Amino acid sequence: MNRVILHIDMDAFYASVEQVDHPSLKGKPVIVGGSSNRGVVCAASYEARKFGVRSAMPIFQAKQKCPNGIYMPVRMARYQEISKRVMNILEEFSPLVEQVSVDEAYLDISGIGRLLGSPTKTGLQIKQSIRESTSLTCSIGIAPNKFLAKIASDLEKPDGLTLIEPKEVLPFIATLPIKKVPGVGEKTMGRLRGLGIHMLGDVQKVEGSLLLERTGKFGRRLLDLSKGIDESAVVPYSEPKSISSEETLAKNTDDMDVLKKVLLMQSELVGRRARAKGLMGMTVTLKLKRADFRQMTRSVTLEEPTSSSNTIYEHIVKLLKDVKSMKFRLVGVGLTNLMSAEESLKQLNLFQRAATTKTSWAEAEKAMDAIKERFGGDAIKRGGLFNDPDTE
Repeated sequence: MNRVILHIDMDAFYASVEQVDHPSLKGKPVIVGGSSNRGVVCAASYEARKFGVRSAMPIFQAKQKCPNGIYMPVRMARYQEISKRVMNILEEFSPLVEQVSVDEAYLDISGIGRLLGSPTKTGLQIKQSIRESTSLTCSIGIAPNKFLAKIASDLEKPDGLTLIEPKEVLPFIATLPIKKVPGVGEKTMGRLRGLGIHMLGDVQKVEGSLLLERTGKFGRRLLDLSKGIDESAVVPYSEPKSISSEETLAKNTDDMDVLKKVLLMQSELVGRRARAKGLMGMTVTLKLKRADFRQMTRSVTLEEPTSSSNTIYEHIVKLLKDVKSMKFRLVGVGLTNLMSAEESLKQLNLFQRAATTKTSWAEAEKAMDAIKERFGGDAIKRGGLFNDPDTE
């Protein structure tokens, strides 16, 4: 049985959501990421892309390219709300849905063609359902494997649908530029061009041992892809490996009070996300990016798992104290080595479970979560966050 994999990619997702929510923005160059010159572009509408604005571009550079652009703040809660609606639609077509980001997913419809109709018909139905529910467009790639489905979804953006049938796989690969293969960066591309590889199909013309010598283990992956082989399964759901939050500061600073306030907010957010998912973590990580853009991390593994914002923050502050004082442009908090709350209980002995101080903090944080869920994120704050202009 031939596999039939769809890759669904929402078109300029964040920017498109803003245009739907604010009809006056339709047809205008919308750039999501805020207006601060220190931020980065999270998404750009197709109107903004005509000026050369791209995701991950610094905002100051985007302003140079598109001075008349409309710069909007990131509203992640809204994007996640729409994303959930899209994923629910996909699950109506197949139980095998693998969400890989807030705006893209894979769908495996192998063997259910009799129920859904042809792959193309299914793709068109999905596009129509998403448009009716969200007023947004998406682009869909359909192919015998995940690798080609993802490549195909990018070929006719926006609002495209591209089908690569099994008999078309090798001819398609023969003319696919090697730079479009995920994992081929500038260095790898230079080595491949040195071997005369410009299209993915060219990989098969090179001696296997030479390819492995120049590209290492990645060469094996390239050999498979050049033959149209990608056995990667569509995995419906996997527990998150980490929960994190980071923020680029308004200006570079070595002020410990400022850093602690931002880290307190991030610890609060990470803890709340963990509690919402019913997860606890064993490792707390502090992420810092220096003024020269060099990144550093510091981690500590706890004696017992936690989802307490207070506990996370206490350890983050200890890690911060061990870092040499210097100016930072970004700080972040992470929680890893995750497990379910039920699993964590098995790891705690009787005396640990009886710790009254920790229990009181846990109950207080649950109460705070409930209040924020009902009345919004600003309904209640920890004392350390009041009078902080960055949180107003």
